[in-house]
Amino acid sequence: MSKIQSPKVGKKLPVFIDESKMQALFSEIVFEEGFAGSRDRVILELFYGTGMRLSELVNLKDTDINFSNQHIKVLGKRNKERIIPVSGNLKEVLRKYLVERDEWLTKNGAKSLVLFVDNRCNKVYTKFVYRLVKKYLGQVTTGDKKNPHVLRHTFATHMLNNGADINAVKELLGHSSLAATQVYTHNTIEKLKNIYKQAHPKA
Repeated sequence: MSKIQSPKVGKKLPVFIDESKMQALFSEIVFEEGFAGSRDRVILELFYGTGMRLSELVNLKDTDINFSNQHIKVLGKRNKERIIPVSGNLKEVLRKYLVERDEWLTKNGAKSLVLFVDNRCNKVYTKFVYRLVKKYLGQVTTGDKKNPHVLRHTFATHMLNNGADINAVKELLGHSSLAATQVYTHNTIEKLKNIYKQAHPKA
C-alpha cells in the first residue's frame, strides 16, 4: 500500500466577481442618503480597493488613515502591520464618510474610537458587515458566495488580471508566503483558456 499514490484532489479556485459587475455595484446601485449609505459604500470600496480582511476592517481606527500619503495602516494576522495605498477616489469617499459619521455621532451624543460604527453608534461587528456585503452583492451577482472574502478574492484576481506583480499582490494581501497568493493566478489561467477556446479556430 505504501507504493500506491492517492489521486490528487483539485484545489477549489477562489470565487471572484467580474469587473463589469463591480463597476455596476458602484455606478448603478443607489446607496441610501446620509450616514448609513455613506458607511455602506465606503466599506464595499475598502474591501474591493484594498483587499483587506473582514477582521482588519472592523478594527480600523481613524488614525490608521493617512490622507496626505494616501494609504491605510492595517493590523493583520499575528499583529503584523502593513501599509496599503488607496486611490484618490477612495480617499474622497472616506473623507465624505468621516464627515457624515461625525455628524451622526454628534447628533446621537456619542463618540467612537473606531472608524466604522453601526446605526446605534456602536463598533460594527463581523456579522453586521457580512450581512451588509451580502445585501449589496446580491444586487449585482447571482453567485452563491456573497461575502467580504469574495471581495478580497476579487481584488487579488483583478490586480493580477491587469498585470500587477504577484509579489506586490502578496504584500498587499498580507500573505506570509507566495504560495497563498499563487492560487489567484489559476483564475487568470482559466480566463486565458476560455479566451483561447472562443478565439482559436482549432480550439
